[in-house]
Amino acid sequence: MSEQQIFDNEQYLKEQAAEIRNRIKQSGDKLYLEFGGKLLFDYHAARVLPGYDPNIKIRLLQELKDQAEVLICIYAGDIERKKIRADFGITYETDILKIIDDLKGWEVKVKGVIITRFENQPAAVIFKNKLKMRDINVYTHYYTKGYPTDVDLIVSEEGYGVNDYIETDSPLVIVTGPGPGSGKMATCLSQLYHDHRHGIQAGYAKFETFPVWNLPLKHPVNAAYEAATADLADVNMIDPFHLEAYDTQSVNYNRDVDVFPVLKRILEKITGDDSCYRSPTDMGVNRVGFAIVDDEGAKKASKQELIRRYLRYRCEYTLGLADKDTLQRAELLMKEFHLCSEDRPVVAPARRCADEAKTDPRLGSEGVFFGAAIQLRDGTIITGSNSPRMHVASSVIIRALKHLAGIPSKIQLMPQSICDSVTSMKTDILGEKSMSLDLQETLIALAISATSNHAVHLAMEGLKEFRDCEMHMTHMPTPGDEEGIRRLGINLTTDPVFASSDLYTM
Repeated sequence: MSEQQIFDNEQYLKEQAAEIRNRIKQSGDKLYLEFGGKLLFDYHAARVLPGYDPNIKIRLLQELKDQAEVLICIYAGDIERKKIRADFGITYETDILKIIDDLKGWEVKVKGVIITRFENQPAAVIFKNKLKMRDINVYTHYYTKGYPTDVDLIVSEEGYGVNDYIETDSPLVIVTGPGPGSGKMATCLSQLYHDHRHGIQAGYAKFETFPVWNLPLKHPVNAAYEAATADLADVNMIDPFHLEAYDTQSVNYNRDVDVFPVLKRILEKITGDDSCYRSPTDMGVNRVGFAIVDDEGAKKASKQELIRRYLRYRCEYTLGLADKDTLQRAELLMKEFHLCSEDRPVVAPARRCADEAKTDPRLGSEGVFFGAAIQLRDGTIITGSNSPRMHVASSVIIRALKHLAGIPSKIQLMPQSICDSVTSMKTDILGEKSMSLDLQETLIALAISATSNHAVHLAMEGLKEFRDCEMHMTHMPTPGDEEGIRRLGINLTTDPVFASSDLYTM
């Protein structure tokens, strides 16, 4: 089944754009549209709905760019603790800079950055100054007094009134952020409060992707969303307000359902309109379900995502980045769909490769044996093991490149002289312990070899073929391996085993 048969991007663009335009008309002068999930590079959606364009949301904004501008929120606490966006391996504050650059590249207007729940945290102050020095508008919002129970205090000069007011020019204002908890909803409501005090009729809606309201509650696509937010304890549920209002079942998640009564009262207090929304589902602009054209394909892809998330949480638990409850939630979802780690095609071959390497005296390093497996686009699975010369990630990528280029396995792509030169620099000059090459070092060595070896040049063309391929390793990657795999666009999972007994790795 081809990717294009699972999700129809053009159908989605058509339906989502029409729905947004309709919400703008209903709102009066202005619509604040909170973007749930990733505005750019939504790889989760691309994995569970093969064929989904990770940047389809920005393509949608391009269609509306004459009517739209963007506000980007970041929680001051996330700046302070240097929270990481896992798919890029960068901090949230760095991701803000990337989002601004990317939006400018797409010719979408960025109005400014809002630092939310600001309390003069030192790192947040530094980030604020950094943005100002680059001529980026920066605004600060604070903890909302009275939230969530005292609506009269929330909707007052002591509540939303203390926040900076951002004078926007467009009828559509996109409010986004690098991740959950960025303060997007509070920013929208604060702006609504100030706009109405300035005589501007404004409305609020949410741009949603997951959960998909018109798919069954236990559909694997929705379960994959639940797994992706297991660390937030999100739980999908039937929207009780929608069921009561329309006698129709729709799927939402606990945080939206829990906050809806409060949100509805705040909106009514600000706008004076008690009929704006009857359910959390009403608030959402979500037509993604209408663009899924192969339900079975979507189910299969989503089950694979459940396994990826479970394996990732196992590693995060080992690293101390996730708690036991998060891991157990992911494990329960696996059991609900009768899945195990080996249902991911690359897991068993990687583990077998590690076991088989123990019988080969040329493999392993200092008595430690690791394995890796990568599944290419045509379904072929290539395996590799670590050695004194290179990391397991390097080994499997080299083997896969040879396979793609039709180069016999016995031919060496990197001359020993280049490997020796890199190793000498690492150990004799930089003072590192490890002599074997990680993936980033291997890719650089390959690029050098390609200048004088046509076979290597031919093989390196295959690097383009790794994007969206699946890979598993029997240990957690070193920084150099992780960055190399990320740059190649490979979907990596690993077993929760450290690459070294050393506490610090480079």
